[in-house]
Amino acid sequence: MTEESRQIAGRYQLVELIGSGAMGMVWRGEDKILGRVVAVKELLMPMNQGEEKVAEAKSRAMREARIAARLQHPNAISVFNVVEYEDRPWLIMEYLPSRSLSAKLHDDGPLSVDEVIPIAVQLAGVLAAAHRAGIVHRDVKPGNVLLGEDGTVKVTDFGISRAVGDVTLTATGEISGTPAFLAPEVARGEEAMFASDVFALGATLYMAVEGAPPFGTADNAIALLYRVSSGSINPPKQAGKLEPLLLKLLELKPEDRPSMAEVLTELRELDGGVTPVAAVPIPLTVPAPLPAAPAPAVAPTTPAPPPVDRRRRSMVLAGLGAVLVVVVVVVIVLVNRNNGTTPTAGGASPVVNSSSANSPAPTTNPPTTPATPPPSSTPSAPSSPPSSPTTSSSSVNSPQSMEAALTNYFSLIPGDLQQGFGLLTDNFKAAKHQTFATYQNFWDDYRSARASNVKSIGPDMLSADITYVSAGGASQTNHHTYHMVNDNGVWKIDSES
Repeated sequence: MTEESRQIAGRYQLVELIGSGAMGMVWRGEDKILGRVVAVKELLMPMNQGEEKVAEAKSRAMREARIAARLQHPNAISVFNVVEYEDRPWLIMEYLPSRSLSAKLHDDGPLSVDEVIPIAVQLAGVLAAAHRAGIVHRDVKPGNVLLGEDGTVKVTDFGISRAVGDVTLTATGEISGTPAFLAPEVARGEEAMFASDVFALGATLYMAVEGAPPFGTADNAIALLYRVSSGSINPPKQAGKLEPLLLKLLELKPEDRPSMAEVLTELRELDGGVTPVAAVPIPLTVPAPLPAAPAPAVAPTTPAPPPVDRRRRSMVLAGLGAVLVVVVVVVIVLVNRNNGTTPTAGGASPVVNSSSANSPAPTTNPPTTPATPPPSSTPSAPSSPPSSPTTSSSSVNSPQSMEAALTNYFSLIPGDLQQGFGLLTDNFKAAKHQTFATYQNFWDDYRSARASNVKSIGPDMLSADITYVSAGGASQTNHHTYHMVNDNGVWKIDSES
C-alpha cells in the first residue's frame, strides 16, 4: 500500500498494523474528521472464487456492522462505521489498547482462579446482554476476548455471529467457530444457540485456568471435531472454586447448561460483587428506519382528528343513523326469508336452497389476490350444503395447499410484513426469540425472497429452496425444511431447519 492510499475513504488514516487473520487485517488508525483513534478492519475478499463469494464476504461485513450496532455495551467493541474502499468493505471500530486473552495465556501461562473470575464476570455480562438482544456470538474464544490496560474486558469479532432469525451466510459444509471451543452440538453440525455460547464461555474459562482447551489440541481439525462432538472433556485440575460452575457450562446436552444470565449470577457470587457489571437491562438498539405506510385498519386512528363544527357533527350522526336503519332492514328481510335462503359465508347475495346441486356457487369462488395464502382465503361456512365441508376440508389440508401456503408466504416478503408475521406460529416466534420489530429489522435488509422446488416430504413437512436478494442486489439460495401447522384452515410455519 502506497503512502497516498493509506487514508481510507478520505477520512481514516492507517497508522499501524496490529493484527491479522484469515478474514482480514486490523490497523490502528485515526479518524481525521473527529480526531480520535480507531481500529480499522480490512476485510480480505475471496480470490478467484467468483462474484458470489465476493458478495457473500461483503454481506458478512454488513452483518457484523449491523449486529454490533444492535449491541451497545461497555464490554463489547463498538462498530462506528463501514465504508467501501478498493472494492472491499472496511469496518471502523472502537480502538482498545489491549492484548487478547489468547496472547496473555501464550506469554504468561495459565491464570489463577482469582484472576479469571473478574474476567468471567465481564464476559458473562456482555454475552447475557447479547442473548437478550437475540444475538448468538458463535465464536467465543480467548482470541476474541480483549484485556484492556485498565482491566476492562471486551468481546470482539461478531463477524460470524448471528442474530436469531438472520439468514445463514456460511457456505454449505463450512463450520462457524474455532473447533477447540465449539459446543458438541455445533461440532455435530447442529445450529448454534444461546446454550452453545454458554459452552464456549466455559471452554474459554477452562483454557484460562488450565492452559489448554477442555478437549485438548490436535493438528487434525477433523479428529478434534470428532473429540468435541463426543463431549468427553479432560477433567479440570486447577479450577478450584470455579470447578462446579465450569462443569455446568461444559455439560454435553444444551438443555442441561444454565442460561447466560444464571451464569452471571453465580459468577458474581464467586466474585463477591467486586467486579462491576454494566447496567444495561435491555440492550440498546439502533431504531429501525421509518416504517412503511401503516395498514389501512390502523391509518384512520393514527392522525389526531381535526375540529368538527356542529353542523358537520350533525351530518355524521345522521349518516350513522341511516346506516343503522339499513342494517335493521337487512336483518328483518333475512329473518323473514330464512325458510327459503341461507346467507353465504362471506355475507354476499343469498343462495336459494333447492333440490338442485348445481346452484350458483359464490361460496366456492376463492379470492384471486396473490398476496393472500390460499388456506386463509377458504372461509368456514356453517350453513352451507352438507357436501361442501368435506370437499373444502380436503382441499385445505392437502399437500398442494400446504405447498402453496409456503410459496405465498415468501411472495409476501418484504412487501407485507404484517401478514407474513401472522403466518408464523407462536412456537416459531418463541424458538427464534422473534418479535415483529426484530422481524421487520431483518427484512429491511432484503429486497425479495422466493420459494422454489417446494415439495411435501411427509405429514405437515415441506422442503424448499429459498432465494434471498439483499437490498444491495446480492443473491443467495438456501435449502430449508419446514414443519407446517394447519391453524383453523390456515397453514402456518411452525419450525424451520
